[in-house]
Amino acid sequence: MIYLQLCLYCLLFTAMVKYAVRGGAINGLYFYPKAVQERAYEIGLTDRETVKKQRSRFMTLFYIVMLTALVLIIAVWNRVSSFKTAYLHALLFLEVMNLYDGVVIDKLWVGHSKFWILKGTEDIPFVQTWTQVLKKRSFLAVIWVIGAAIAAGLAVLSAKAI
Repeated sequence: MIYLQLCLYCLLFTAMVKYAVRGGAINGLYFYPKAVQERAYEIGLTDRETVKKQRSRFMTLFYIVMLTALVLIIAVWNRVSSFKTAYLHALLFLEVMNLYDGVVIDKLWVGHSKFWILKGTEDIPFVQTWTQVLKKRSFLAVIWVIGAAIAAGLAVLSAKAI
């Protein structure tokens, strides 16, 4: 059952990214390296204020949706009421999501799809190297240790309220 839930959680992650770029990859410019962003501003693909607003709106929605889904999976679907078990579930989901983002989203989807190439920025590398992916994922792995505690606490509170 956990495997199915992990797959669904990663599909939700993918759907959220797809939602962010529903009008084209330029709508997800905040996902790109700074050099690509700067070139996009220079050639008039968009402006800083628009990107700032898009990033703020999306990231707020993203964190709310992904946290809510995680809490519901743990508290409602799995009926976990102990903090330790909820924490281990949350940590598993967040770490799998972390790896999924680095490998499937960044390296496979972004790295092998023409969708993500922005006209006028083709000469600027925008796909993370394996070293960059490992460095970022290692950093986030530590962050998710704390994030899992927050999610677990919310899940336990939710389970007790149900």
